[in-house]
Amino acid sequence: MCGIIAVVGKTQTNKIDIDAMLASLSHRGPDDHGTLSFPLCTLGQTRLSIIDLAGGHQPMRDNSRDLAISFNGEIYNYLELKKKLKAKGYVF
Repeated sequence: MCGIIAVVGKTQTNKIDIDAMLASLSHRGPDDHGTLSFPLCTLGQTRLSIIDLAGGHQPMRDNSRDLAISFNGEIYNYLELKKKLKAKGYVF
């Protein structure tokens, strides 16, 4: 199971503090870790890879909008969903 952190409401987050928080969660997600920072929020995640072993780096940021997600879970019908979304014009 992945580990997720969020710091909200601070204009600046100390990288050393974020790294320490992620290090304390490394046993929950030893395969990858990452952070995203916004003006008033920093997200971080340690990742345990189950299906998407090579990709799936998190947190994830939307390419066209100022949005991000940190997701802990597996979508087992992702191939079917991806096919439907591509048919609607979504780009992956």
